[in-house]
Amino acid sequence: MLEKHLYDSWKSRMELYMLNRPHGRMILPSIEKGPLVWPSIAVDGATRLKEYIELTPIEAIQAYCDIKAINIILQGLPTEIYALDIHNRVAKDLLRR
Repeated sequence: MLEKHLYDSWKSRMELYMLNRPHGRMILPSIEKGPLVWPSIAVDGATRLKEYIELTPIEAIQAYCDIKAINIILQGLPTEIYALDIHNRVAKDLLRR
């Protein structure tokens, strides 16, 4: 189990690991500020969310970083915690505890 007295150490390791990944400077803010708010566009008078292929290059990288952030945190959790259905939370909630 991830015990309370070990949390700060775990959090520091996760943050350093994220910063050391490609686009690490975008992964950590993905957790701190929340994931990309998926942009929408107007098509024929109706508004819809953009498909992945329609994202700008920066938006596509941010979408990648959002998924990468969640993946890194989930891989860094002990099995007992992951098994508690924690995979349904967003990465931001996991690091704020």
